[in-house]
Amino acid sequence: MTLVEFVPPTPHPLWELCPQMGITDVVVKVNPALTGLPDPWWYETLSAIVSRLKSAGLTVVGLEGDPFDMSPIKEFDSSAANYATRETALGHYRELLESMGRLGIKLLCYNFMVGAGWTRTGVREGRGGAKATCFSLAEARCQKAEPRDLRLTADQVWVNYEHFIKAVLPAAEKCGVKMALHPDDPCLPSLGGYARIFGSIEAFDRAYTLYPSPYNAVTFCQANFKLTGADLEETARHFGKRIAFIHVRDVKGDKSDFTELFHDQGTTDQFALMRTYRKLGLDVPVRGDHVPEMAYDRVLTPDGTPGYFTLGRLFANGYLKALLQGTKDG
Repeated sequence: MTLVEFVPPTPHPLWELCPQMGITDVVVKVNPALTGLPDPWWYETLSAIVSRLKSAGLTVVGLEGDPFDMSPIKEFDSSAANYATRETALGHYRELLESMGRLGIKLLCYNFMVGAGWTRTGVREGRGGAKATCFSLAEARCQKAEPRDLRLTADQVWVNYEHFIKAVLPAAEKCGVKMALHPDDPCLPSLGGYARIFGSIEAFDRAYTLYPSPYNAVTFCQANFKLTGADLEETARHFGKRIAFIHVRDVKGDKSDFTELFHDQGTTDQFALMRTYRKLGLDVPVRGDHVPEMAYDRVLTPDGTPGYFTLGRLFANGYLKALLQGTKDG
């Protein structure tokens, strides 16, 4: 397994700090809103992003998150007769996969969260006064009223997902790119008026049966699977070699109200879980996920995003390096 970091696609303190921590492999989000570059499916655009990071001594081994506006695919409604818009977006996605293959980028961490991506409602005081990101369904309902009727039902989202995965996975196979599905975050049955379908182990198995392939893979985001009520070690064994990417973090609470923790907190036995990954023979990228905001974080990165400030990630990477080293011999 290889420790990687999730870095911004434009210059950031982590570009310098990663090599100092001994981390040279990175994953990146290539959405134009973040890169300042045109369409990310173009080979020239993706190559420019890779070159930017290479100049800092970093190798892009994976992409993560929505690479562009995915609403025509995820929110497709047959009653709106927007077939052409959806098919154009799917064509762009296949072109992105082809560009990834040409550049040797073999991992795409994606999700099928409709309406909104990963969602937090605020921060709570964590250890030593750190600011820990949190989610409260009650607060979400106060902040934005939930519609009485779903804009898209679970059955409709499943239809959209099936169309998506059957349209793009053949290209992923051809280009040697593993598509690693990330669970819904939070893993609620609906949020913001849209059904959410990837909040259980059974849903991931159903996704696999739609297109059985070694390139139809899983992002094993520990905290999300924990919040489904699953036993993490059993779930890791269940997925086995379908796991193509690991997100390490922990939470306290349940899926309707939880707080994210430092990586050495929580009830998950991270050492035992890392040993399980080793025993499964996984040779995949591993990264620390969301971290609390620490003192002086806003001095270093004034425009940082809660969950992705810098100092907590330095702490997390030190912890993860020790876990990886300590479990190296099983």
